[in-house]
Amino acid sequence: MQHRWIIAQPEELNGGAILWSEICGSACIARLLSRKGFRCAEEVENYLRPRLSLLSDPFSLPQMHAAISRILAALDRHERIVLFGDYDVDGVTSLALLDEMLCAYGRTPELFLPLRREEGYGLSRESIERCVKQHRPQLLIALDCGTSSVHEVAELKKGGVDVIVLDHHQPKTELPDCVAIVNPKLTECGFEYLSSVGIVFKLCHALLKTRPRPGFDLKTKLDLVALGTVADIVPLRGENRVLVQRGAMEIARTSRIGLKKLMQAAGVRAPILPEDIGYRLGPRLNAAGRLSTAEKSLRLLLTQDESEAAVLALELDQENRKRQEVEQQIVDAAMEKIDSQFDETRYAAILVGARGWHPGVLGIVASRIVRKYHRPAIVVGFGENGIGKGSGRSIEGLNLVEALNRCADGLDTYGGHEMAAGMTLREEKFGLFAKAFRNTARELLSDEALQPSLRLDHELAFTEIDVEFLRWHEMLQPFGNGNPQPLFLAREVEPVAPPRVMNEKHLLLRLRQGNCHRRAVYFNGASNQLPPPPWDVAFRVRADEYDGETLVAMHVEAVRAAEPLQ
Repeated sequence: MQHRWIIAQPEELNGGAILWSEICGSACIARLLSRKGFRCAEEVENYLRPRLSLLSDPFSLPQMHAAISRILAALDRHERIVLFGDYDVDGVTSLALLDEMLCAYGRTPELFLPLRREEGYGLSRESIERCVKQHRPQLLIALDCGTSSVHEVAELKKGGVDVIVLDHHQPKTELPDCVAIVNPKLTECGFEYLSSVGIVFKLCHALLKTRPRPGFDLKTKLDLVALGTVADIVPLRGENRVLVQRGAMEIARTSRIGLKKLMQAAGVRAPILPEDIGYRLGPRLNAAGRLSTAEKSLRLLLTQDESEAAVLALELDQENRKRQEVEQQIVDAAMEKIDSQFDETRYAAILVGARGWHPGVLGIVASRIVRKYHRPAIVVGFGENGIGKGSGRSIEGLNLVEALNRCADGLDTYGGHEMAAGMTLREEKFGLFAKAFRNTARELLSDEALQPSLRLDHELAFTEIDVEFLRWHEMLQPFGNGNPQPLFLAREVEPVAPPRVMNEKHLLLRLRQGNCHRRAVYFNGASNQLPPPPWDVAFRVRADEYDGETLVAMHVEAVRAAEPLQ
């Protein structure tokens, strides 16, 4: 699909409340910062230099006082505490963090993870039955799940089990009757961007404020927080910037032997960037939970045995390769179905399903469909019993949970976030649900939202790209959801040599703009037909270490025939 190139107009930096020339040494970076709506110079400084001292009072989160009181009572009364997690990275890191916190208070909780294929997501009836039978909890703390589990929590309460929910998923109309639901989406507390491991971090902070534990350094646990936050693709704004930036530093120097072994297996080394977590560490931690059980990922994060860590890291690496193979098979089958019927002028959403598709990889498949077709996508795998488990991913302009609310009659269960959701439905209802969801997407999405666009943040000449510019650019890190890496435009660029193909899919380019030359890499560009020069080039920059020297690397995102200035 052809993308529209939309270039942002440069802002006027003079005359406002903020003296940008005194704060930032790059006019380009100052303009990018000015779009973020800062009210004063102090806010800009706090953004450019995130500090843990800027973190707010953890008791600002809803129902935190009730949660802390009940946990401390359970510790004092030596009750059986079960931490009930989820099988993705956010759920597993939440489990590991709270386990280490409670162990510091002298209590070892039982850890429970549901089986994805047999028991489904969260507090399902099957997983609760197994959990209660195995551990007989007096206090169950649900992590990264539970906000929508009204009936399941009622059953637990009937059996004498108190429940605390630490979760960030979108609440529905009715809430479970718990001791506490610490979910920032329940109120307008300003922390709706936190992942579940971020909420657990705040709870640990609240516990330590209430009952300090000398010798327990919560800062060293930020490696877990960064892993779960980035892997769950929550917005990197507000306190998440602090948690991920400092957490990335903790990953680089972690004493967690399992994480060290995983970094070796994934080829990750310092400095740690969000892309290292999102594309290398996160998928390996996710792989076990996607295909079977997340038990290995949890053990890897908690083990203190070097030989066990080495074995687990290798097994997770192998499971990730297996996951990629399963994923590719489903992608190929799904694309074949879509291409046989997709009409971009008619369809505002894509729904595709089949028997035997593994539920653990459907979210990744949906993401790849969204990237190719620029449509919200739902992918469903049906079992032999006709019960389907699905995953959905959205585009800007469509809140997925809101859209599913309008089509809920066709679903057995559903839940999730604005951009990602999961659901179960029966095979015989798939056709009607698909029609209802497509109609809903058509109502909610404008024609403009359905047209893919390349949004360029600033025009940048080759002469402006140097190490000093890179220094200011890197102060905008961490990049990710909610804080995308800037995309720049260079006009009237000429190649000075034929492109060189690398690894059969990337292009190494030698470019010239005026008298200034630069080398660039166009990832996955070998399959694209380059237009006749001169070109307009959309690109990003990043630091590249070579022989101990920091260089500016240029990564091309798109190329078009040069167009005259409007």
